[in-house]
Amino acid sequence: MGYWLAGFDVLGVDIEDRPDYPFRFVRGEAVSFIREHGRRFDLVHTSPPCQDKCALTVGTNASRGWGGTHHDLVAATRDALQECGRPYVIEQPNGRAEVRKDVSLCGEMFQLSVLRHRNFELGAWSMPRPAHVPHRGRVRGWRHGQYFDGPYVAAYGSGGGKASIPEMQQAMGITWTSRREELTEAIPPAYTLHLGRHAALSLDQDRWEAA
Repeated sequence: MGYWLAGFDVLGVDIEDRPDYPFRFVRGEAVSFIREHGRRFDLVHTSPPCQDKCALTVGTNASRGWGGTHHDLVAATRDALQECGRPYVIEQPNGRAEVRKDVSLCGEMFQLSVLRHRNFELGAWSMPRPAHVPHRGRVRGWRHGQYFDGPYVAAYGSGGGKASIPEMQQAMGITWTSRREELTEAIPPAYTLHLGRHAALSLDQDRWEAA
């Protein structure tokens, strides 16, 4: 949504059907799609599955082996992106060392009610790195048997004071889906609007210099 608001014509690709997706959509395996079709696009944004050894997945359950059974597709995604030679973005949450932290975004930068820290690796383009904004308080919910209140909701998982579906929709600015699984995996459109505006400027500059 953010890229569309920034002026891009958006095509989504996912291995599962996404009937609520608001733009053109192709069901397929993303790495294979990039290798076959990536050269057709001005910019390719990717969000490889992040559960492998992710801090949110493992949490306090490392002793149970949680987070070690997921496939890490970051390297394969990067290889495909570099092979197609187009400007790209790889998005991953905090706690993953597999991507460069060219840009790090937080919901507080956009006055959102969710923190949702995400790191973005930028390939074949660049943009200024925004300064992290101090948080106004805690994320609401239960932690180790104690309840904490705060200005942010926990838009992941369920139970333990996690956000309801309407709360996640409002906090992230997402209205086109009410599916919990999609909301907990999503990033706020404000992030991709910010990235998209800078990417558009970079692409325009490249075209001007080439001319």
